Amino acid sequence: MSGSVPRIVIVGGGFSGLATAKALKNAPAEVVLIDRANHHVFQPLLYQVATAVLAVGQIGSPIRNILRKQQNTTVILGEVTGVDKEKKCVFVKDDDRTGVPIPYDFLVLATGVTHSYFGHNEFERFAPGLKSLADAVAVRNKILHAFEQAEAEEDPSRHRDLLTFVLVGAGPTGVEMAGAIAVLVRNTLKSEFRRINPEKARIILLDMAPRVLGTFSEDLSQAAKARLESLGVEVRLGHGADQIDADGVIVAGERISSKTVIWTAGVAPSPAGKWLNVATDRAGRVRVQQDVSVPGFPEVFVVGDTASLDQDGKPLPGVAQVAIQQGHYAGNLIDRVISGKTRPGPFRYFNKGNMAVVGKGFAVLESGKVHLSGFLAWLAWAAVHLQFLAQSSSRVSVFLQWVWTYLTGQRGSRLIVNHHGNEPTRQDPKEAQLELANTSK
Repeated sequence: MSGSVPRIVIVGGGFSGLATAKALKNAPAEVVLIDRANHHVFQPLLYQVATAVLAVGQIGSPIRNILRKQQNTTVILGEVTGVDKEKKCVFVKDDDRTGVPIPYDFLVLATGVTHSYFGHNEFERFAPGLKSLADAVAVRNKILHAFEQAEAEEDPSRHRDLLTFVLVGAGPTGVEMAGAIAVLVRNTLKSEFRRINPEKARIILLDMAPRVLGTFSEDLSQAAKARLESLGVEVRLGHGADQIDADGVIVAGERISSKTVIWTAGVAPSPAGKWLNVATDRAGRVRVQQDVSVPGFPEVFVVGDTASLDQDGKPLPGVAQVAIQQGHYAGNLIDRVISGKTRPGPFRYFNKGNMAVVGKGFAVLESGKVHLSGFLAWLAWAAVHLQFLAQSSSRVSVFLQWVWTYLTGQRGSRLIVNHHGNEPTRQDPKEAQLELANTSK
């Protein structure tokens, strides 16, 4: 691209970052999208990878492929480590370089969120979260390995601990994960083991809140809880996890023995607020103006889960629809400024509703005054999620897999895949001594 055209740098290839880039497809500018992964992840379906319904490639799409038709857009694989607002550049590191400055005329930070353990970072070692494809594969390994370990265990008294699954956090991710694990153990795995009965697995959903799906209406929350309990999930509310270790969880002074604990509770924003050195909310999200720009720096925009913006006196939720709409708005605004057109009015989020699936063929849906639960809500949930997958091939693949799983109970990917770098090499002591002796000769 010629240096005479403005450069727009987008940091992050999630929902908001991609929406920004797509809105700039015809802009007379050089668009540079930077992400530390080469793929976009459809995060609402991560739990389906974690519970072996879908494979990694069905919800992950290469960013280059998504944006391949945009001739004004360059994709860079790297991690942004800082921003200099005065010099108008971001600093990027990759495998062999660090602190590489990339100048910008306009900057859009769409850096998303990560897990938050509410000050108990020691929990992370024993309770993995679910924010990336790597997280989903790790959780899938952990769940499937629990059944394999129980099948091989000679002591039946240990089966209960191995087959107890604890999920901490009863928001949409926790509810969907709990329901999916329940269906996995009772429909898919029940006939595949000989020494254990997968149907006897315990699934416990914890939250200190008084009800599940706290952002939904009370009637839908109750419907979701009743559905979970009908699937055999133990729902424990009013108390959080006081301690998580290798042996399980302590809740309100009670020890729940478990080898598989999954964190589905809080999230924390990226360090964009620290990079910019601007005002943030209590959670650390950047306080933006009504046009999603940073106060005092009209060329810097923060969108998606990293941004904090109030509408009608309430903060906007950290959901995909907010991120997509903010990204599209930011891209459209920048395009208009560059083209010398009238700036759009203040950003206004249009709430299309909330959805959550609870096991096979059941979901809850809330859109305005419409409250729906059951199979029809599940069909609506499926249609909406298929629509927002990044690629047509993914929509076809996921649709066929869902139909197959619904009809047969068979999962798409039940492979335990451990990366070699994480697997210690086990060698017979005698072989090790012989190798050492030969080496010393």
